Amino acid sequence: MRRSLLVSLSFVLLLSACSKSSNEATGGGGTPSAGGTPNCTPSALTLVNSGKLTIGTDVPAYQPWFAGTGKEGPWNGVPDNGTGNPYSGQGYESAVAYAIAQKLGFTKDQVTWVPVNFNESYKPGPKNFDFDINEVSVTPERATAVTFSDGYFDDNQALVVNKGTPIASATSIADLQQYKLGVQIGTTSFQFVQDVIKPTTQPNVYDNSTDVIQALNNGQIKGYVVDAPTAYVNVLIGQAKNGVVVGQFANTGEHFGLVMSLGSPLVTCVNQAIASLKNEGTLDSLRSQWLADLNYPVLS
Repeated sequence: MRRSLLVSLSFVLLLSACSKSSNEATGGGGTPSAGGTPNCTPSALTLVNSGKLTIGTDVPAYQPWFAGTGKEGPWNGVPDNGTGNPYSGQGYESAVAYAIAQKLGFTKDQVTWVPVNFNESYKPGPKNFDFDINEVSVTPERATAVTFSDGYFDDNQALVVNKGTPIASATSIADLQQYKLGVQIGTTSFQFVQDVIKPTTQPNVYDNSTDVIQALNNGQIKGYVVDAPTAYVNVLIGQAKNGVVVGQFANTGEHFGLVMSLGSPLVTCVNQAIASLKNEGTLDSLRSQWLADLNYPVLS
């Protein structure tokens, strides 16, 4: 994340309907047009609120996923605190969300945001959003309760520790096994610690990321695992007060997907929008803009 790049994403009304998605078998789009091609225009889509695209994310919304300043709804963008305003269109996930909205034919003022706790987003049951965007990794277990879009970000896990401590000299996964680690419950980081690092003592497990970081600051743990962009920001803005990113774990095979209600007919059109953004190079461009400086050593 670079604050000098806090510029608004332009929003242009998409005039043409979506073409047929290669992922059509995973769900329907809008009302089929002649020839069976899904009609992905706003009036044809099944939406939580007619005429509006309703998007969920957590509160606070953290950089570099969300940037921008000002308070709208429960979100307050304060860059020095590492928080952003989803309505700004700034930060990687906010920019991606509005780019998808554009592809579906929505203007910026036709997009509304609702607060959704991370752990609640992928639980079974009805949703008050059309899709949720909140660094949710796609897993087979979660996919039994909700429908995921195709990936919009390929993710690696990373390790944050305190500078000058013995663990800061680690160069491999084996070097980490002797240390007390911390992790947030319900995350793929938790599963990674359990299944791949396999520490000799059980990690401390916390309900939210704030408690994980505070545990490191208090010396209750020697390090914590989190996705690499978030690790970068934790250190950059001083949340991890004496923190340093020791390295990342390559090829973890994770990707973030948009969360929708199970069987949502919107998934076909959303997947087509993501595919278009990939093919055009938009996702790569946004990643370069908002998620730069993540070149950490690989802990293998």
